[in-house]
Amino acid sequence: MNDSSIALENSSEQAEPTRLGELYSWQSLLFVFLTIAGLGIGIVYIFGVTWNGDRLLEGQYYWLFIGLFVAAAFIALPARRGQTRIPFYDLIGAAAALGISFYFSNYAWDMVQSSWSHVPLGTVMWLLMLEVARRSGGLPFLLVVVGLGLYPLISDQLPGLLMGIPYSFDRMIEAHVFRAEGMMGITTKIVAEIILGFLVFAGVLIATGGGAFFIDLANASFGRYRGGPAKVSVVASAFFGSLSGSVFSNIAGTGSITIPTMKKVGYPPHYAGAIEACASTGGVLMPPVMGAIAFVMAITIGVDYATIMIAAIIPSLLFYFGLLLQVDAYAARVGLEGVPRDQLPSTREVLKRGWPFISVLAFLIWGLLYMRWEYYAPWYACILMVALSFLQKDTRMTPRRLYQTLRQIGVLVTQTAAIILPIAFVVSALTITGVTGALTSGLVSLGGGNIFLILLFGILACFVMGMAGLAIVAYIFLAVTLAPAIIDVGGLNTIAVHFFIVYYAMLSAITPPVGAAAFLAATIAGGRPMRTSFTAMRLGVVIYFVPLFFLFQPALVLQGDLTPLIYVLPSIIIGIMLISGGLEGYLLGAGRVRPWLRFPLIAAGFAFSFPGLMTTVIGGVASAVLVALVWNDNRRLAQTA
Repeated sequence: MNDSSIALENSSEQAEPTRLGELYSWQSLLFVFLTIAGLGIGIVYIFGVTWNGDRLLEGQYYWLFIGLFVAAAFIALPARRGQTRIPFYDLIGAAAALGISFYFSNYAWDMVQSSWSHVPLGTVMWLLMLEVARRSGGLPFLLVVVGLGLYPLISDQLPGLLMGIPYSFDRMIEAHVFRAEGMMGITTKIVAEIILGFLVFAGVLIATGGGAFFIDLANASFGRYRGGPAKVSVVASAFFGSLSGSVFSNIAGTGSITIPTMKKVGYPPHYAGAIEACASTGGVLMPPVMGAIAFVMAITIGVDYATIMIAAIIPSLLFYFGLLLQVDAYAARVGLEGVPRDQLPSTREVLKRGWPFISVLAFLIWGLLYMRWEYYAPWYACILMVALSFLQKDTRMTPRRLYQTLRQIGVLVTQTAAIILPIAFVVSALTITGVTGALTSGLVSLGGGNIFLILLFGILACFVMGMAGLAIVAYIFLAVTLAPAIIDVGGLNTIAVHFFIVYYAMLSAITPPVGAAAFLAATIAGGRPMRTSFTAMRLGVVIYFVPLFFLFQPALVLQGDLTPLIYVLPSIIIGIMLISGGLEGYLLGAGRVRPWLRFPLIAAGFAFSFPGLMTTVIGGVASAVLVALVWNDNRRLAQTA
């Protein structure tokens, strides 16, 4: 195993927010057993395996899945920070989750046919899920889930747009726990069916050295250029984030390697942390895998996952293009060099060692786009990856590595389930009270039918709801309230509108005052959290305005007539170059930018990149003048020197 593999494995173990302890501790063994049982039942259901001619019912499988992985959450996720031992009450919670869920599984058919329910046990399950929500997402997440989940109890007492159909506590529990509006609906389907295979694939790929391969490949490709370690961080985090689908595990996994390397070549701690935070945030919407929110979008819109994956290509590439430009501009302005070639891995050796990972990713993309296997594709890719792992000693799936892989998969599935499953209470509350339609019409009325005012309210709503680090919750809520209002008033493309909401909901991960991703990266880098967050906001500037661009020009998400890409895409690329040059004080191909020219360059770049004829013409003329000034200024300085 090479140095990157060892470092990545060690960093992942250190950053893992669980209390599983040693590899073969009793809690780890119990956790892996629950994981194996959950994955086994998932495979049986997803692939339609029959037993005596019978298949598992959807409700039966959902309750078995919930019971096993909620129990795993009580074993793995500590009740408070620093807790390393598992207290007796967590064992009771795990046993209760298992017992109640298995009991409900026996009545799955009755739930569908005769609206069967058991309110006392349903209440216990509801409370267990709230505790899991607190452990996985913290107090802010719990407050969101409880606050919106209990909304049906007081919905008739609220004014105006917030007034809805009231429910008693018993009826609310029935809807939240036993009906398709709640835990038997979309949220459980997302985790237990749609993204389960992708989580397993991510675990297998990381366990066999895929994460280390992408870091080595990025080092071999970009490490020798100016600011090389920062460019390595951007590229590696893009790949790693796409595979893991998690901003925070991405920062913990790759950041613990890339941040110290960036600091070593001269990047300040706050800047190194900001680069990693931005790169990890963008990875969640980087094809081919992306994060769970992409699957939620596919189900909400009613399109296949391949459509979402294709639509995400250009916006994600533009984001990383802007980030790389700023990283390069900073290195050029400050004079940071790359890593000496003799300290970097050979590209040929990296590709020779890592061809199985490239082959598996190509197979996955082929399965998603051409074969349309949807959520079967990652399962087939896992089989191929395990088979190819035996071709090399470093990746061979030994019994110990298989056990480690199952534990890693269990952590990924448990953490994802613990975040997504409680959202069922939010979805249920919004659905059964009928408030979503009122909020949609209210937003239209509040904006006076003006699409730009509605978009402004929407951006504010996305940001505020995303501040708790809950982009999925924000998206689900706004997809049923804000999206219809924007589509109805503006007549805009549905996929573009939903991507618009997702991008702005993700902004809070790097934006003050919360900036959870930036704060985590600052902790690893040893920088000041707020300064890191403001720097990340500047570095990730593309994510702030590109959603507006593809909202008004859906060709950027590969929807409708693609002819405009011929002239829109080049103008956006040039605009991003100008904006990056203005922000960092160095314009690629022209040189340093004087302070008084930086803001005009940013404004001209934005105008030139905005998809409108008049703004593009004005911005183009202004940009040409400003670039000429910068170029001439640097030429005179060079002659003087």
